[in-house]
Amino acid sequence: MKKIVVAVGGSSGSIYAKVLFDRLVQLKDQIEKVGIVMSENAKYNWQLELKSQSYEQYLTKNTPFNAFDKMDFMAPFASGSAKYETMIVCPCSMGLMARIAAGISNDLTTRAADVILKERRKLILVIRDTPYSLIHINNMKAVTEAGGIICPASPSFYSNPQTFEELAGTVVDRVLDLAGFDLKSYRWGEE
Repeated sequence: MKKIVVAVGGSSGSIYAKVLFDRLVQLKDQIEKVGIVMSENAKYNWQLELKSQSYEQYLTKNTPFNAFDKMDFMAPFASGSAKYETMIVCPCSMGLMARIAAGISNDLTTRAADVILKERRKLILVIRDTPYSLIHINNMKAVTEAGGIICPASPSFYSNPQTFEELAGTVVDRVLDLAGFDLKSYRWGEE
């Protein structure tokens, strides 16, 4: 049973967060707890891009999620003693990645990422911006050297996705593979 943190950053790409939430609901039998942190920009972009406030439905009693305010430093995953083993930031802006790379813990997302890295646990940043400047590349290098995983939101096409959600699912399934979930997904060379 997994204890994970999912932070939804403020960059474009709300579809990735929605598909991630949907997949986690499907995988609830593998989950003990999911702590969720959403920035105000994340909520704004969700409304802008997905034309809804449907993120609220994932934060009810019928899901494995527990929502926390972005400034709630009393959240359990703000400390390594809570033993959350994986954190996924999806989507992750370059600014948020820069704060994580620099060790700036000025909100719950950056504090949780700092905790995950210091405890040598799994941090997965689903970066969405493009193109990259040298500053971005150096921040990716710093996060990688600290033990984090940079997983760009670069969808694959060999499974012939037919909808935006299926396309986003090609990235989300890869993220969930990296997080250690057992899931049914398109696998290259397999039927």
